[in-house]
Formats: sequence, C-alpha cells, structure tokens
Amino acid sequence: GLGNLAQDVSYLWRDLPVPVIACLHGMCFGGGLQVALGADMRFSTPDCRISIMESRWGLIPDMGASIALRELVRMDVAKELTMTGRIIAGTEAERIGLVTRCVDDPMEEAMKVAKEIVERSPDSVAATKELFQSTWVESDEEICLKKETDLQMKLIGTWNQMAASGRQFGVNLPYFQRKG
Repeated sequence: GLGNLAQDVSYLWRDLPVPVIACLHGMCFGGGLQVALGADMRFSTPDCRISIMESRWGLIPDMGASIALRELVRMDVAKELTMTGRIIAGTEAERIGLVTRCVDDPMEEAMKVAKEIVERSPDSVAATKELFQSTWVESDEEICLKKETDLQMKLIGTWNQMAASGRQFGVNLPYFQRKG
C-alpha cells in the first residue's frame, strides 16, 4: 500500500473495484471511525456516538484520516473534531458529512443500497468508484475530464453496458463478471 499497515487498513478500501459500505451503531471511536471513513458510504444510527478521539491520548489520527476527512468535511470542522476529541451523535455526523445517512437500521439500509448497486453494470460501478477516487481532490480539470473520457471509452459498447441499457427497456440480460 501507500502507507503503513494501520493506514492501509482504512485506505486500501479505495482500491477495491466494488463499493464498501460501513454500518455504524453504538460507539465508533478513533481507529474504528478511521476504518469507517475509508468506506465509500457510511450509514449510522442517529444515536451512534462518533469521535476522532486520538487527541485524548496525545496522538493524532494516523489511519488515513488526513485523506478521508478532507473529502468529507471542511478543514475547520476536521480540526475542531480532531483537536477536541468531541463525541458527536450520528445526526450531527450526517449534517457535517462524516456519514452518508442516518437511519434506524444501518445494516438494512446498507443491504438496500447494495441491492440497488448490484442491479447496475459491475463495470460502471467500478469505473464510477475509480473516477471519483482518482479525481475528487484533483485541481487540474483537464486531468479530470480526460479520466472521464478514458473510463467512458472503456465502457461504451461492452456487453455489460448494452445489458444495462437493455434493462432500461425491460430486457433483463445478465451481467458478465468484470475482467479486472
């Protein structure tokens, strides 16, 4: 991986060509939160207690938070939560962007979303993840647009793209497994 072993635990989710969904309930503190922040989506109960609490032990979050937090929250929010170790509820985490959605049953919501995603072309899903992971904080718009074009050209005319199109007209063709 790019970092050390602890960082890889949360960061390498990005390299998987499939969505990673984290479900948060009860308490999600420190390293556990950083692992969840590495997921593509996070569903939390409204009363889940969430904290980047490494500062309470005189430490900093060191499992990829410097990357995940910049994609999810404003810098001042990341600093405040990290410097104070303040515990927030799932509802606040949703409001500030740490979690995707607050629901009473995160696992049920994760399964619902996963079932929706499974109905899409696996190639399209993987390309979407690759697109956003590689361009989200890229400031060079030309690089972003080229990445879109390159990924789209790999999709157009493939079996899975045609199967996805057919499904929009009631023709339920199976998807083939991704090749890479």
